[in-house]
Amino acid sequence: MKVIIVGGGQNGSYVANLLLANHIEVCIIENRPKTLEKIRHEFPNVLEGSGSDAQVLEQAGILESDVVVALTGAEEVNLVVSTIAKYEYGISRVIARVNNPRNAWLFNESMGVDVSVNQADLLSRIVMDEIDMQGFSTLLRINRGHHSIIQLGVIPDAPGTNHYVKDIILPNETVLIAIVRDDVVMVVSGNTKILPHDTLIALTNTVGQYELNAMFSM
Repeated sequence: MKVIIVGGGQNGSYVANLLLANHIEVCIIENRPKTLEKIRHEFPNVLEGSGSDAQVLEQAGILESDVVVALTGAEEVNLVVSTIAKYEYGISRVIARVNNPRNAWLFNESMGVDVSVNQADLLSRIVMDEIDMQGFSTLLRINRGHHSIIQLGVIPDAPGTNHYVKDIILPNETVLIAIVRDDVVMVVSGNTKILPHDTLIALTNTVGQYELNAMFSM
């Protein structure tokens, strides 16, 4: 696998190190002289130029790349890079950084962005999870954050405790994936009884998180 990172600043360097540690080929595109001077001593494949320039992208090997990550501090550059990568070169996975949360709506599939990274939004989600959802934690967000795999603990006096799964009306778009009981992971069936102090692993949407929390943890 090969990944092109446009923007060799702090974020780009961090991602590059992570990918290289996992034996993934990386090329960084950067046009700021001071940043170039620094990262050329750290990474084996650095190209000077603008990531919005098709010629530079081709020199970086975009024709052989699987993923393009636009991590510059200029949102207009990140959008242009995303659009070129997706529609000119057919890159299967395009990831772009959002610097101003007010512009997050621009970073969508029609602009060539498969995944947008909005640091302010990520921070706010973490804070809200800690404030509103102390009964459970989010393990993984999928479908652009509309669904999540969550883990929640079952308290003794919750409405859903001591009931069989087949007798429980779960929220819409919700599936119980597994139960962890006494450090043993159990596959859930209709005849599984949910006991106090179980840990539930579930796939659900945003509304379902609140409903599951009320059902088992509040």
